[in-house]
Amino acid sequence: MVNLTGLYLGIFMLFSIGFGFLWVVRLEYALGSGMWRIVLVIGLLICLGSLFAPSFGLSAVLGIFGGSVVWGATELPAQAERVQHGLFPANPGRKSGGDA
Repeated sequence: MVNLTGLYLGIFMLFSIGFGFLWVVRLEYALGSGMWRIVLVIGLLICLGSLFAPSFGLSAVLGIFGGSVVWGATELPAQAERVQHGLFPANPGRKSGGDA
């Protein structure tokens, strides 16, 4: 019998990374890069939750998603730099003081 768990988790990982790219761009646009510490804590809490999940599948999904959120938190300051270089649009309605 074929075990498809790894394939399903790999596909979920690809979607998680793709979704991470989108929310990093949108969060930086809406709120600035100063949110990276909060996002980092959220990602670490999701990873911690994966340790206590009742099943392997849920633990793996939470670990993958939590790792993606942690990685996204580290990308928020880099996204702010990409905006400064003109690679992505800046939010004209946000004051520049919101970035930390």
